[in-house]
Order: sequence, then C-alpha cells, then structure tokens
Amino acid sequence: MSGLLSAAILRGVDGLGDVALLVGAAGLATHLLRLARQRLLWRVRQQLILSYIFIGVIPALLLVAFFLLAGVLLFANIGSYLIQTRVRTLIEEVRVAAEDAARSVASAPTIDAVREAATKTVTSRRATYPGLSIDVLPPSERCTQTLTPGVAAGSVTVGEWAHLPAPSAVPAWVPCDGYASLVTGAGEGAPPNTSHAAVRVVVPVGGRGGARVLVMDVPLGDALLRRLGEDTGTQLGDMAALPAPDAAATAAIESGSNPDFEINSIGAGGSGSRLTDFLRWVAFLDYTDWTSGKRGTVGLAIGLSVARLYARISATPLASLGNFSFGQLLLAGLLLVAALFLIIQSVAFVIGFVLARSITGSVHELFEGTERVRAGDFTHKIAVHRRDQLGELAESFNTMTASIETLLVERAEKQRLEQELAIARQIQMSLLPQGPLQLPGIDVCAHCEPAHEVGGDYYDFLPLGPTRAGILIADVAGKGTSAALYMAELKGVVHSLSRTANSPRDLLIEANRIIAPHLDDRSFITMTYAVVDSEQRTFTYARAGHCPLVYMPGVRDEGDVLRAAMMAPNGMVLGLKLDGGEMFERVLEESTLALGVDDVLILFTDGISEAMNMDGDCFGENRLIQIVEEQGHAPVDELREHILRDIHRFSGGAPQHDDMTMLVLKVGARPLT
Repeated sequence: MSGLLSAAILRGVDGLGDVALLVGAAGLATHLLRLARQRLLWRVRQQLILSYIFIGVIPALLLVAFFLLAGVLLFANIGSYLIQTRVRTLIEEVRVAAEDAARSVASAPTIDAVREAATKTVTSRRATYPGLSIDVLPPSERCTQTLTPGVAAGSVTVGEWAHLPAPSAVPAWVPCDGYASLVTGAGEGAPPNTSHAAVRVVVPVGGRGGARVLVMDVPLGDALLRRLGEDTGTQLGDMAALPAPDAAATAAIESGSNPDFEINSIGAGGSGSRLTDFLRWVAFLDYTDWTSGKRGTVGLAIGLSVARLYARISATPLASLGNFSFGQLLLAGLLLVAALFLIIQSVAFVIGFVLARSITGSVHELFEGTERVRAGDFTHKIAVHRRDQLGELAESFNTMTASIETLLVERAEKQRLEQELAIARQIQMSLLPQGPLQLPGIDVCAHCEPAHEVGGDYYDFLPLGPTRAGILIADVAGKGTSAALYMAELKGVVHSLSRTANSPRDLLIEANRIIAPHLDDRSFITMTYAVVDSEQRTFTYARAGHCPLVYMPGVRDEGDVLRAAMMAPNGMVLGLKLDGGEMFERVLEESTLALGVDDVLILFTDGISEAMNMDGDCFGENRLIQIVEEQGHAPVDELREHILRDIHRFSGGAPQHDDMTMLVLKVGARPLT
C-alpha cells in the first residue's frame, strides 16, 4: 500500500515538474521575443528586411518545396501504379502460358507423356520466365472426377522449384475453374523468417472439373524483377510480406508477444543497397498464402529515377519534333521556366533589399533630424538625395524646421494676446452690475454670455431714486475688442446722462448725439432704455432699433389665460451718420406700461432669439414667448434658467455665434410703496 502511495506521489511530483518546465519555457520564449523586438526589430530597416523575407522569400521557397514534393509524390505514385499494372499483366501472361501447357498435357495418355509435355513447356518458356516450374496434380476432393479411360493416373513435377516447395496437393480453397495470383512461402534452405514470392497459376486440365490440375509457378527472381523494372522505368528491390492475421493474432502483434507475424523479407535475389542512386518508394501488391488462402499485401521496394520514369511515360512516336519527343520538349520548357523563376526571384530579392535600404536610410535621416529638433537645434538640415516622396518629405522637414522659430514667436504672441483678452474679459465683466439688482417691489435678474473672450452686449441697472431705477440693455454691432471698447464708452455716456435726462427718449437722443461722431461707418448700437417707477407702477421705455421686449401681464381675474406679447415701439439704431440726428429724434417713440402684480418683462439681445442649431435654424421669438407663457409663474431666476436650458437644448452643441444677454423683471406681490 505504501509503495502505491509513493508511486502516486512520484507521478504527481513528475506532473508538477512538467507543468513548471512548460511555464518556464513559455516565460523564456516571451522574454526572448521581447528582447528580439526591442533590439532586433527596433530599426525600421531590419523590420522591412524581415517583412520582405517573410512576405517574398519564404513563400517562394515554400512554393518551390510544395511543387517539388508534389512532383515527387506524383512520380512515386505513377511508378507504383506502373509496377502494379505490370505485375497484373505478368499474371495474365502466366495464365495464358499455363492454359497452353494444360492443353498439351490434356492429350498425354501416360505419365511419361505428361512429364514430357510439361518439360517441353518449361524448356520453351524458361528464357521468358526464369525459374518456371510446373506441377501436375490431382484436383481437390470437391473437384475430383473419375479419370477418363486411357488417361494415366499420378503426379508430375517439372522444373527447379527452388523458390518454393512443389505443392503435393491442391488446397481446398482453390476454385475448381482455376486461380492466378502472387503466392508466398518459405523456400528450401531459406533463413528463418524469410519467404519467397512467385506468380502461381492453377488451371484444370481439360476444362472445369478435369481429372488433373496444372500448377505453374514463375518466381519473382532477380532477372524477372530486372525486366519488370526496365519495362516500367524503375528498379525493383526487396519485398516485405504484410499478412492479414485474425483478431487474436492482431492483439498479439499490438502487444508484441507474437513473433510469428513479424514483417518478413521476401527474397527477390537482390538487396536494397542497389537503390541508393534512386528515389526510394514502395509499391503494394496483393498476394495469397498458398496453405491457408488468406490474402495479404506485399510491400515491394522500388527505386525511381525521375528522368527514366518521365521518359517512360512521355515517350510517344505521335508527338515528336526532330530527335526529341513532345514530353522531352515539355520537360525542357519546365526547366527553362524554373530557371527563369530562380533568376527573377534572385533579382527581386536584390532589388527589394536595395529599395529597403534606400527607404530606411531616408527614414533614419528623418529620425536623426527629429532628434536634433527635439534637442532644440532648429538649424539642422536633411540632405535631399532623391526626388521621390521621401525626398519631398525631407524638403518639407527642412521647411518645417526653418519656420519653427517663427511659429514659436507667433505662439508666444498669441499667448500674450490671449492673456490680454482674458484681462479684458475680466475688466468688461466688471463693468456690468455686480451682485443682485435691488428695487422695492420688482424682482430682477440678468444673464450675459459673450460669444468670444470679449463682446459688445451690455446691460446696466441705474438707481434714480428710492423708487425709480433705469434699466438698460444694448448690443454693439460686431464682436471682439472693438465692440467691447464701444460698450465701455456707452456705459460712461449712459451713466452721465441718466441723472439729467427727463425720460428714456431724451436719454437716447442725447446718447446718439454724443456717440455717433465717434463710431466708424460700419458700427452702430441697438439699445433699449427704460425707467421703472415702483411707486407709480409704471415701466416707461424707448427702443433704439433693439430687439422687442416680451411683456406678459399677471393674473387679474380667476380663469385668465396668460398671454405674452412683443412690445416694439419705433426707433432707429444709434450711431448712424445720416444727418445731424433729426431723423433719429423724429422716429424715436416712447411707451409706458402700467404694471400689475406678477407682470413679467424680458429684455434680450438678438443672441437669444437668433441662437442656431446644427441645421441652421434660429431659436426665434415665438419659442421665447411660449416659454414665458409656460413658465411665467416661476421666480425670475428659475424663468431665466428655463429659457437658457431650452436654448442650449435647441442648439444641440452648435457653436455660439453671438453674445447672449437677457434681463428678466417680475412685479412682486408686496405693495410697491
């Protein structure tokens, strides 16, 4: 028991050792591949050469090997087929000879006459079939008939019978109408486990059911095998008999316990050494064991000469040109194609290597140039030796390095401008009202979002007394720095005029008079200015070409439906130099709204209504009115967020093209006093 346990432990340790070896081998292979990739395949030149070898050379060699192997297999199988066909022909020839001998024996009245007829046949055919032997026997019991009157009884043996013992009787398995096949058996004086093969034909004398049976043997000796080889363009060597044993014998063979079914050498009068100058192959022939009648297979060693075999199967008088057959011409053409293939493959390999070296040389120079540039040397130039794509790339690299200094200067300048614009944005945003807008009885909130670092939108909240305040929203035409500067100028003008102007209309007229001379011909300003009086509950405003304002009255009676409207009194933009300002004053109108509880007022720039989506559609004033009607009951900051969310949802990530500014006012429910 302990021994079994120890053996199990040893097997387990052995299995673990095998697993450890496999893991270690896999790790070592991975490490070697990593090293090969880092050192061998780091350079592009080596990568290209290896890829060329794997793509071009190795497939070509594999093709050559494939066709060579296919040709060898083809010729080997053709040689085997020719041998099998020639042996079957030989068996038929011996059958015909045996039938002729049977007819001559059938007419012999005495045993001596039978022997004389058989001897005559052996003598006449010995040159054609060396070792020819004849045995005349009685038939088997199931084929026995009474001798015909006048026919002598007895057996006759003629010939050498050196290859196999002369049969003393016909086995019961032989058919009554005759038999022809290869047979095997041990010869007299043969070494142990060796046998001989022969063509054996059994023919009834005088037809089926005759009184005698003629057995004719033609041994497969050296001379006959040599002639068969000459006929088929091959050279024949030794044979090995492969018997077909029963199930028990098969099990014994597999276990190695039955030596009786070893492969036996069937002597053919020669040895395998004579095949050294030929391609070796095996032709399989069927044979019958004479004693048992069991069928088996003979492996006949053959030597193949491709040239002789090709000449044997291709030579035909119907296809010739001069002294050469058609097959020889085809072979010469095949050899010519093979030579051209080798020449082309060699030239292609040389050209591919030169091209790879040329390409990788240019790539290496580019790599060195990039290393110099990375080190800060922008004066390095790559020598241009070729006028191809790589040469153009080298020239582009030289041009790039020459312009890098300029690009760096421009980058530094751009960064400086960006910093200045960031400062300008901070300054501009500081000009807008800071903190919440306070006015008793009025809730106000604002939103300003420039499209760029700085913009031209402007809003303001100007205290005019305890219950009065000025509200301003303006949009300077254009964007960027110039619009921001005009906005700053407008702020100063409005702040100074708001304390002296009697009404919004007067302020806009005076502002136009002051600002118009300072604007260039392409600039103008749209503006809405209003005065809110919380005591009088009035909203007085004038509009200088600006966007309409949205007004939605609060609920007055139960059941009222809230409806918003666009309020747009007449007015021209500020800054147009059409005349001395007379037209601006004549067109400008001033309106006053009476305010009630929950009234909503929204002042906005065109960046709100003209926000676009990916398809180029504008948000529009109708959508703004719809939002105010749906969300007008909410506080001013929530209403503002609703409007901004709908705008961003509508634009769907489309870039912002204009500044967006908005003021939202709502009259509170507390008394306005």
